[in-house]
Amino acid sequence: MASTEGHGHVITGEDKYRSYMYGEGEKNTQWRFGAPPNYDVVNKLFEEGRTQEWPIGSLEEKVQRMLKTYDMELFHKIRVEDYKGTNPEKFTLTVNGRKPVPLQELLKLGGYNVFLQTSMPESLRAYNPSVETSASSQQIFSTTFPRGFAIEILQVYSGPPVIVYKFRHWTFMEGPFKGHAPTGEMVQLFGIGIFTVDESMRIEKLELFYDPDNLIASLLKGPSIDGSEASATSSLGCPFLNK
Repeated sequence: MASTEGHGHVITGEDKYRSYMYGEGEKNTQWRFGAPPNYDVVNKLFEEGRTQEWPIGSLEEKVQRMLKTYDMELFHKIRVEDYKGTNPEKFTLTVNGRKPVPLQELLKLGGYNVFLQTSMPESLRAYNPSVETSASSQQIFSTTFPRGFAIEILQVYSGPPVIVYKFRHWTFMEGPFKGHAPTGEMVQLFGIGIFTVDESMRIEKLELFYDPDNLIASLLKGPSIDGSEASATSSLGCPFLNK
């Protein structure tokens, strides 16, 4: 889903994978939790689980930094005027060909709720983005993924101004999700992203293509926390696993 990488807490210092967190340009930035986030934990997860290490300065490394910076700004900067990795006046996000969402609306809805849009009937949704708020969605997934949700660029197919890339998102389910106990297992998804950038390499448009239902299905494998042995497969039927 190309976002939601970390659930930061306040620190000082630098981050080797993200831009626009420190320095004079950020002294007036309004942060969601009062100061720049701490990505140490998810950075370690990323370094231990990535499939390859891109050379600094390569197009792949630059795109990876752009993606991680976009994610950081979306979840931690509360004013669009503080965004520097994207062009806030032009930016839109499109998920799986749905209606483009401008930045201000994205902030209101919450990243998870936009990234996890689904055509599945509401009665079958274990996670329903239409009823969750930005705050509730953040709480749910920061509990389920206490180490964050690492992301890496696997391949870049074209360069600017239209950058097409393949990404991998992964973590371990170490907290409960919607009444289901944690499994401790790795959960991951793969997808294609398309950045359209301006002459300053700011993102003007992001298009994402991936299957969010497979991700949700992987979070429903554990037994119900109330002690029931029923799993998502039996309680919700086949649509999640066979969609």
